[in-house]
Amino acid sequence: MSQGRRHEGSYFEDFSIGDVFAHPVGRTITHSDNVWFTLLTMNTNELHFNADYAQRSIHGREVVNSGLTLAIVLGLSVSDISQNALANLGWDEIRLSHPVFVGDTLYGESIITNLRESKSRPQAGIVSCFTRGLNQDGLEVLSYRRSVMVYKQAAGQAVRRFPCADVSIVERAK
Repeated sequence: MSQGRRHEGSYFEDFSIGDVFAHPVGRTITHSDNVWFTLLTMNTNELHFNADYAQRSIHGREVVNSGLTLAIVLGLSVSDISQNALANLGWDEIRLSHPVFVGDTLYGESIITNLRESKSRPQAGIVSCFTRGLNQDGLEVLSYRRSVMVYKQAAGQAVRRFPCADVSIVERAK
């Protein structure tokens, strides 16, 4: 009997400078996503939640909150870059290069730009990357540089665990 492999993400040793990741999942932004995020974060710019106001703007429709765009593209990168992170260290050079609208689908891709051992945490290393978000037409909508502290394999596997059930799934499925 074979057991399916669980994807646990990359550890520090798995990265090489120049690695390119086309992150595997895209995300379409809904009207509710945009309004809820905007109101949750206390953003009062009506371009994000007032269709009448936004229709009279240069965009002619509601614009997706740029904080939401950044959060989604960051989230798209987690499975490849920071699944085994113990700390985000910073984002630099955030650029918003094209507006995002409700109904757009975001995709992300990253390239590893630097790697170094952590000076303060011997169980981890620093992974630096350049990430960009693309819409469904391949237009770059945002980009940023990011540094994240990622576990080395031995330390990362020590903190990760899957609980041991009192009855195996094979027995339970019968």
